[in-house]
Amino acid sequence: MKTMTKKPELLAPAGTLEKLKMAIHYGADAVYIGGTQYGLRSRAGNFSIEEMQEGLAFAKEHNAKVYVAANIVAHENDTEGAGDYFRTLRDIGIDAVIVSDPALIEICAMEAPGLPIHLSTQASATNYEALNFWKEEGLERVVLAREVSMDEIREIRQNTDIEIEAFIHGAMCISYSGRCVLSNHMSHRDANRGGCSQSCRWKYDLFEMPELNERQSLLAGEPVEAFSMSAVDMSMIKQIPDFIENGVESLKIEGRMKSIHYVSTVSNVYRQVIDAYCEDPENFVFKQEWEDELWKVAQRELATGFYYGIPDENQQLFGKQRKIPSYMFIGQVLDYDEETQIATIQQRNHFSIGDEVEFYGPGFTHSYQTIEELWNEEGTPIEKANQAMMIVKTKVKAPVKPLDLMRKMK
Repeated sequence: MKTMTKKPELLAPAGTLEKLKMAIHYGADAVYIGGTQYGLRSRAGNFSIEEMQEGLAFAKEHNAKVYVAANIVAHENDTEGAGDYFRTLRDIGIDAVIVSDPALIEICAMEAPGLPIHLSTQASATNYEALNFWKEEGLERVVLAREVSMDEIREIRQNTDIEIEAFIHGAMCISYSGRCVLSNHMSHRDANRGGCSQSCRWKYDLFEMPELNERQSLLAGEPVEAFSMSAVDMSMIKQIPDFIENGVESLKIEGRMKSIHYVSTVSNVYRQVIDAYCEDPENFVFKQEWEDELWKVAQRELATGFYYGIPDENQQLFGKQRKIPSYMFIGQVLDYDEETQIATIQQRNHFSIGDEVEFYGPGFTHSYQTIEELWNEEGTPIEKANQAMMIVKTKVKAPVKPLDLMRKMK
């Protein structure tokens, strides 16, 4: 039986410390986070230096890595203090920084030697000559532009030995490699300096304007269906073997703004697929249950992006949603008593007696049951868990563990 000698890294997003721990607990080999400076997700939780240190300690305990995104397009004065920042990241033990701006790359290389640098997807690396250029500049890894095809990845791998990272799941930016100015114009928030308001996902209508002071719908008198200018999400769950066979070292999930429900579920699924293929490539069989699991957290339709051809209108969001997610994240297991079968749960969304629920955990474990009894922290029987973050207890027939999660059909 043939086995893969080297598994690719599964790299998950972590917008907060809680998400970092959840991603690693559910199978990620590494996570990428943002600090309070130089990152492109100003509305993510982001990490103070102290939180980074706590996250690093947890990651090292679980043999995982932590990368910090510092991938803004820097304007004048944006680089002030960058040297100190990169030195601090190096000194606390961050495994690498993800950078796109050449000025920040130069500052990091000169002022924080020893801190590995990965080129961000924002830099639009799409050919092996570009990757070899960045290798000569001292970078260890390149995150490919999301516009690269699988055939191009194959050619790139044959002509360079720098590490390659590629996106396998998550939101697709409608602009080339995320370099968009729509948000700047629509909401005065600079998308390339961390402030994207996702204007492309707003709902729009088309109008003709025969005169500047008049506005008439092109479909006057008929109901107008709003549209957006955005793409459906990417999911490469069935194509993981192609990435592995083409020598991609790191498989990246998008979503630092997403919930722990998303991070845990997606990490859990891709962990199963990567392990199953690497264990026995010749006899690998894709399981439909893996794809079905992703649909429990998907918020948009899923497609393969640019990997197998130029996306057509079916990979853009317009009209009615073609598939609607059917599950809601409702709780996190804090403790479980095997003798009494009583689980202590932190509520995250409303649930009550009579609800059909699913518990899931790392290793793709699942169990299903009906909530028959509920107690509050004091042991008083209750009908509903309807207060945010309240602690409740219920009998769970199949054993569960701390950090297992709970969801129900909407």
